[in-house]
Amino acid sequence: MGGVFAANMTGNTVLAGIAGAEGRYPDAGRHLVPLVAFFIGAMLARLLLRLWSRPMIPILLEAAIIGAMGFLPIAMEETAVLVLAFAMGLQASAITQFGGVSVSTVVVTSTLARTADAALDHLWPAEAEKLPVVATPRLLLLTWLGYLVGAVAGGLLLHVVAWPLLVPAVLLVIVVLL
Repeated sequence: MGGVFAANMTGNTVLAGIAGAEGRYPDAGRHLVPLVAFFIGAMLARLLLRLWSRPMIPILLEAAIIGAMGFLPIAMEETAVLVLAFAMGLQASAITQFGGVSVSTVVVTSTLARTADAALDHLWPAEAEKLPVVATPRLLLLTWLGYLVGAVAGGLLLHVVAWPLLVPAVLLVIVVLL
């Protein structure tokens, strides 16, 4: 919404810095507030993981928040971005491992960088213990493709479904159940 992102904290940080440097302090604040919401969501997920040590609890909470977004009378788009940023913070801290390998589920940039690392390591193996081990190129490529397919599907859902946020909410529940 207006260059303020629910899941792109790098973009929010950079745009807040640019706005601040240019003296546009209200605009800088608009970019900083989602960072706080994301941070609080991530802290809550970590707390829930400490209490129950199961990622399904913060993910189900995220699913409920995202699913409810379509039905809540939130007139201001900025408020919706804050709520979604909070939900993305839950996911960012709750889903960090797949089969013992760290994979980000909300950060495209680091996923692409780790994909490049893994691809080079696959093509030209490094000497043992010289570099940190990264996930397999296949897992990282699938993760990035998931981002891309999700963005395309989300864009299409806006035009064909009355409550497009119900789809990712249901998908999160399915992931938890699997």
